[in-house]
Amino acid sequence: MVQTRMRIVFMGTPDFSVPILNTLHARHNIVAVYTQPPRPAGRGKELRPSPVHARAEALGLSVRHPINLKTPEELANFAALKADIAVVVAYGLILPQAVLDTPTKGCLNIHASLLPRWRGAAPIHRAIMAGDTNTGICIMRMEAGLDTGPVLLCQNLPIAETETTADLHDRLSILGANLIIEALDTLESLTAVPQPTTGATYAAKIDKAEARIDWNRPAVDIDRQIRGLSPFPGAWCLINGERVKLLRSRLTTGQGAAGQVLHGLTIACGNGAVEITLAQREGKKPMKAKDFLLGQSMPKRLN
Repeated sequence: MVQTRMRIVFMGTPDFSVPILNTLHARHNIVAVYTQPPRPAGRGKELRPSPVHARAEALGLSVRHPINLKTPEELANFAALKADIAVVVAYGLILPQAVLDTPTKGCLNIHASLLPRWRGAAPIHRAIMAGDTNTGICIMRMEAGLDTGPVLLCQNLPIAETETTADLHDRLSILGANLIIEALDTLESLTAVPQPTTGATYAAKIDKAEARIDWNRPAVDIDRQIRGLSPFPGAWCLINGERVKLLRSRLTTGQGAAGQVLHGLTIACGNGAVEITLAQREGKKPMKAKDFLLGQSMPKRLN
């Protein structure tokens, strides 16, 4: 049964949230959009609005970007919206209990993992880097803890062997948009199921220090690192003294000393080898391996 149009407060920030905002806007009444404040970006460090901010303005929606939601003024502003429900996806702020309690039907979070696995900031990156073969979307009733609330709906999504974070990000975003519509349409009949008390893992925010490749590690780990950190921040190594991001790879046959260039962009690892299929030189666009190698003399070994 299709639910009547709800008054929704949408709270999100990155590209991942945009298709979900679009879908909700087409079906419900978005009374306000909350997002992170504009940040300095680019060479000129000019303030740049978040992807959600830009899209919301294009849709003619009211946009708010408070630094926090705990002040009496912000709590009053939120309450004045008289929202039926808040939908939160990758917003970037912890919601105080007073906000969680304000919408008449509560606050729902769209989370890109199979909770309780990969609670936290970087569930898509961490799933690929850990070698998970399956992930998904959970629609969760929010509570004060970090991604600890009971789950209303969950849908699995397999992870392909050569999939990058960018690939999986886009598929999960579309799945999230579809699943939140289903959740809102059937909200009154759904049962919130508490998360299991075991099996919880934390998806820590990606640190750029994780991005440099250590060729002494097994090929399976390096392949996961490359795919999991693509496109951002991008796993990297030095080639002829130049920092090069490696953005796509696959496991392949071959043995040699760790870092040895076996042929083309096939590199020996501590155990096994990886074939780099997409690379990016500093200040250049990503290039397929055959294009990257044009005019490029590869060293015998990478370190």
